[in-house]
Amino acid sequence: MDSTCTKPSFYLANANGRSFLNLVQHRFASHCCEALFIHAAPVVTLELAEPQVLHTPPSSDPDAVVVSMESLFIYTLAELEEHLGFLMTDRFASHVLRVLLVVLSGAPLEKESKNKSVLQSKRKEKVGISGTERKNDWVLEKRPVPQSFLEALEKMINLCASTLDSQNLRLLATHPLGNPTLQLLLKLELAHFGKSRAKDENSIIHKLLPDDPIAEGTESAAFINGLVYDPIGSRLLETIIESAPGKLFKSIYAEFFKERMGSLARNEIAGYVAGKILERLGKDDLEEAMRQIVDQIPSLVERNRTAIIKTLVERCTARQVDTAPIRAQLETAYSGPNGFEVTRMLRLSENSHDDGKQNGKQEHSPEKVHGSLLAQTMMAVDGRLGDLVFDSLVKLSPELSVQLARDPAASRTLQTALTAPHASVIFRRKMIQQFYGHVGELALDPSASRVIDAIWEGTHGLAFIRERIAEELAENENSLRESFVGRAVWRNWRMDLYKRKRGDWVKQSRWTAGNDGFQSFPESNGESSATPPGSQHGHSHKGNRQLSAIELARQKHAAKAAESKKKEAQAEKKSKKERNPSSGSNGVGSSKGKEKATLVGQ
Repeated sequence: MDSTCTKPSFYLANANGRSFLNLVQHRFASHCCEALFIHAAPVVTLELAEPQVLHTPPSSDPDAVVVSMESLFIYTLAELEEHLGFLMTDRFASHVLRVLLVVLSGAPLEKESKNKSVLQSKRKEKVGISGTERKNDWVLEKRPVPQSFLEALEKMINLCASTLDSQNLRLLATHPLGNPTLQLLLKLELAHFGKSRAKDENSIIHKLLPDDPIAEGTESAAFINGLVYDPIGSRLLETIIESAPGKLFKSIYAEFFKERMGSLARNEIAGYVAGKILERLGKDDLEEAMRQIVDQIPSLVERNRTAIIKTLVERCTARQVDTAPIRAQLETAYSGPNGFEVTRMLRLSENSHDDGKQNGKQEHSPEKVHGSLLAQTMMAVDGRLGDLVFDSLVKLSPELSVQLARDPAASRTLQTALTAPHASVIFRRKMIQQFYGHVGELALDPSASRVIDAIWEGTHGLAFIRERIAEELAENENSLRESFVGRAVWRNWRMDLYKRKRGDWVKQSRWTAGNDGFQSFPESNGESSATPPGSQHGHSHKGNRQLSAIELARQKHAAKAAESKKKEAQAEKKSKKERNPSSGSNGVGSSKGKEKATLVGQ
């Protein structure tokens, strides 16, 4: 971004002196300040990489003094640093202050981030400009920053720690606006200046938890126990658990949480704290925590608190902990007349199909989203835990499968199932066949259309099914072309090529699908049996594996084709000899002459 576009804004803001202090506290001007800082941050990196940019004065005023963007940030920070105490809790300035901290640290600022609440709350106003195109939120990538920025960041952190004592810092922990700022300061302190900062008496983490060791009866213990079940304070505790040095985390876990993981998982607020704890546990501690939480799975399922179960499955998979106890409890908790029912996890029923049609829009609830995320996590596990979901999906009726594809949250589960690396060919074949006769209408639905797109990848090893789906799409060409969603499906399936040059589409499709049209289901298990050009058909790619009936048939067909080609070549050679009798007779005569000469000689 050109620095000449951004610097005038800084000059305008500083024209009357101390203007930024007023702007950041204004309801609408504070949004302008945020956008200004985010736009100007890449310019600092550009000036750092290309110093010659600083020596280019504006053409309108050749005598003007060129000020770097780095200096403008430092000037702005110098204006605000005297008032950090009340800016941290100001309704509008606190958001600007957090953005400024991110810019100084060089950390990325992402639109979709697990720590998005640190920078902006759910109640933050989305202020836009009337008449302009609505664009995505401003984002920043991770970038190098000058040393002066890191020094200014350290100065701000030290200033906050020195001006606020332990009691005031702990008050910020439960303040709706002060808590996110305190989280960010704590995270940046430990990330940029080392975990050893926890031993510094003037650091934020030490002022929050000054006791060593932290034991029951101390101020630090009372502070931690007060945060666990607090809707606001628990966010700071999550940050402490996530960013604290290993020694401090182990001390906190052993003293306060090791024997309470089951009860923490049951609580609506403390369950998120328990999730952060699981992410840092080693294999032995994780096994012990898993045994406590597994006993609570039935009550967690009943209360629709499946986020902690999802985290537990992920961590057990990462640490190679046996998930059999989790599988047994989930199978019991979601059991029905037909065993494990994924529709209970996704909160779908036969009756909700008609309700969704009457309302014109599907219900989109957090419970459905969390259930879908749990099902997707289970399918990522190779073994019996993932097979629970796969086996349940394949048993669904065609009507319920179509309903599953139309649901915004549940369709994500279906997309993952069709593209999962552990999904067998048999499962994908049976699952896709559930949509025969409904492909056209599903391709017009915003959620189900993504399932149709996933079928393209899900038909690996099933080229004949891919062609069957393409036929249905071609039959509904007019309706697909009239719909925005339908046109996207038509493009993703390359249906223009299918209509114009079907032979080329079939050839490409069969090659990308991994076979020449058909695949033997039990033996292949979803792996490609494609034979590249020049290779011999019918030979196994897995060494001494016994060939299936269809592979033997292919091999026999290839042998017959080779034999027929050999006969054709011999017949062609014979016909050429008959067309050239002179050459043949001369050869014969000469040979006979030679024999006669030899006889005379004898």
